[in-house]
Amino acid sequence: MSYKDQVDLQKLPRHIAVIMDGNGRWAKGKGKLRVFGHHNGVLSVRDVVEGAGELGIQYLTLYTFSAENWNRPKLEVTAIMELLISTLNKEIAKLMKNNVRLNAIGDLDKLPGKCHRELLGAIEKTSGNTGLVLTLALSYGSRDEIVHAARQLAQKVRDGLIQPHEIDEQMFEDNLYTAGIPNPELLIRTSGEYRISNYLLWQIAYAELYFTDKLWPDFRREDLFEAILDYQKRERRFGKTSEQVN
Repeated sequence: MSYKDQVDLQKLPRHIAVIMDGNGRWAKGKGKLRVFGHHNGVLSVRDVVEGAGELGIQYLTLYTFSAENWNRPKLEVTAIMELLISTLNKEIAKLMKNNVRLNAIGDLDKLPGKCHRELLGAIEKTSGNTGLVLTLALSYGSRDEIVHAARQLAQKVRDGLIQPHEIDEQMFEDNLYTAGIPNPELLIRTSGEYRISNYLLWQIAYAELYFTDKLWPDFRREDLFEAILDYQKRERRFGKTSEQVN
């Protein structure tokens, strides 16, 4: 029996976040340049997005390019940006066919002009779709996001729009890049690393964490289904006792 056949469709995580790690090591292991790994990682993205859509997952957020990734060699950064543009152009028809709505979070103004325009164009084209919401975290850093939210709220206090005592968790969440998106219940990280790497720090406060040794270019929808099965075996208590939950 496949992993998909074992998944309980009544207990799906509403939102899954993924740290797609291992492209460079995958390429190096094959004697190739790092960009070769990024190109093959796109195949994994396509398969995982389709797999999530098959199950009826509502939100999928992929850590595509971190704020720290700007410090990588210029040649690699340029190749990644060009890959992003070409991938958006190639995949837009499939996103439309599969009713996927594209979204992006992060400091998007730092993206190269053409890349930024292509991204916004793809987001606009899919804005009417009602299926899976696919969010790309681009030029994204969670600490930057939290500081940005704090500045937004500070400005509102300064402008007299709110009082400091009115600020609560919900108001803070409403000023994050992910406003309007439910927090992830499941976070998956590939490549055998056990770090969060500045990703959705606020949002994953109660997420179940799943780590796999598979490098991202080897990760496929069956691996996603396996991760969901593992998630479904866990007891989510949110500070309560097992007796209270059950």
